[in-house]
Amino acid sequence: MTAAKKQTKKQTKKPTEKQTEKPTEKPTKETAKPGELRLVKETKIQDLIGDGAGTRLEASGVLYRDGTFLIVCDNLPSLIRVGSELSPKAPENEIINPKAARKSGSSAKEANVGYEDLAHDALHDHYFTLSEAEPVKPQGFRARVHEYDATFRPLGSAQLDFDLADANKGMEGLEWVERSGTGHLLALCEGNLCLGGKKGRTPGGGRIQVFRREGKRWAHTDTISLPASLPFEDYASVSVRDGRIAVLSQASSALWVGRLSAKKWEVDEGTVHRLPTDGKGRTVYGNPEGVSWVSADHVVIVSDRAKKGAENERFRAKDQSVHLFLIPGEHA
Repeated sequence: MTAAKKQTKKQTKKPTEKQTEKPTEKPTKETAKPGELRLVKETKIQDLIGDGAGTRLEASGVLYRDGTFLIVCDNLPSLIRVGSELSPKAPENEIINPKAARKSGSSAKEANVGYEDLAHDALHDHYFTLSEAEPVKPQGFRARVHEYDATFRPLGSAQLDFDLADANKGMEGLEWVERSGTGHLLALCEGNLCLGGKKGRTPGGGRIQVFRREGKRWAHTDTISLPASLPFEDYASVSVRDGRIAVLSQASSALWVGRLSAKKWEVDEGTVHRLPTDGKGRTVYGNPEGVSWVSADHVVIVSDRAKKGAENERFRAKDQSVHLFLIPGEHA
């Protein structure tokens, strides 16, 4: 603090507030309406990392680990890491580029696409990123998972052994769950019943597909059916912590929190929490795409870029951002 600032502080006899870098950054918790998440803090991703990754940051997945948020975008091959305090001065803020070309026959085209979500295997300190869907012969589509070591050196990639009918309604969320010494990837379907079109938008058919590594394959071993009462039109991301599972919906602008059985691939009815709305009860978080547990009652969510059009104008203040939320009433 400079001498001039010290003198001003002494003259006013009032403590100065800590200045935020940008107006979108919220340093204190806001009052939440019943049934809504409570905003703790948020900021634009570009305000944290500058223009190094470009100005179009279509955030699609986030992972909390060791005091940082690791973010993927579906239009970038790079990963973004920011400090969890969401400060542009945080030393952790960086853009991560994979250190080598991918193995397992991945093409140059594959190497330049973005990702829908990411997961972490804590036992081996490996990371996994998810590509939504790619064509397979003779017809249909499958999602692809890319694996990296602790330094983000690519180790290879493989398709998930599950057929998808729609390229635009593939796998959107990815999580790693360890059971009895065996690791499993949980892949969340974007559409209800893993379908596109009208059926995919009809609530009540949320599905998470379970995969286990078998050689170089990711074999499909089970399916988690989300509650039929869940009113979500789509599903964007999934995160698991200490037996509790969170599933995010972009179209419904809401988060479902439930419990995952320790022995079976089953969940309870859980609770739906809406993302904060404006004074008229209208959606303002129109592009939430990724979620990760931070603690027993906090989650981090990232938002995609708002679409063009006057109807999406009220979403722009929250797009391409990182948001930290408290889940009222939640505990371990």
